[in-house]
Amino acid sequence: MRIRIVLSATLTALGLMFLIPAAAHAHGDTLKVVVTGQRAGHVTTDITWENDGDAIDEKVAATVNAVSVDGTRTMGPWRLVRDPAAAPAGWTTAETLPPGSWKVTVEVGFPALGKGELEVGVPVVDPAPTTGAGTTGTATGGTPAVSAPTPDAASAATSGSGSGSAAATSADAASPAPAASGTRAASDADGAAVWWTTAGVAVTALAGAGVGLLLRRRRMRGACRTS
Repeated sequence: MRIRIVLSATLTALGLMFLIPAAAHAHGDTLKVVVTGQRAGHVTTDITWENDGDAIDEKVAATVNAVSVDGTRTMGPWRLVRDPAAAPAGWTTAETLPPGSWKVTVEVGFPALGKGELEVGVPVVDPAPTTGAGTTGTATGGTPAVSAPTPDAASAATSGSGSGSAAATSADAASPAPAASGTRAASDADGAAVWWTTAGVAVTALAGAGVGLLLRRRRMRGACRTS
């Protein structure tokens, strides 16, 4: 009984020893790394097994480096993460390349060796135009948009200006001019002074005439008494 158990375990171990290398040999010992380009600045890469073209099931240990075409700028090293938009063989970077032309190199060290290179161009993306209330008063190119007045607005403006002009005219007509009122008051005062002067002169003349008549009567009476 014990001999059978030992033999079964031995055969199972031998089978595993032969099956594992066979599976590894089916994929091969190298990877095919293809840098496909960029998406919004993120480097995109396809990684498969060299022999059968199967996608990589496990995580990969890879580095991504980029050098500008003129050699003045470098980016990286970055690591690769799964790209859900290009599953199952797609990989991408969490970081983004700035606008420009870049020579991208991807080197994989696990689960096997592989390398890929590509010159990638990242375009300059213009900022998206604002929407809503911000674009109501601004036309394309930053020029303020001038809207033509509607007939209703024009008639309302005309009626409003007409009523305002009529109100101003009526107000001007209702309120007397200060200069005219002042002149009229001055003329009334002058007329009153002339009237009182004339009346005073007349009263004085009448009084003088009365006194003269009295004196004349007295003289006549004195003359009659003397004769």
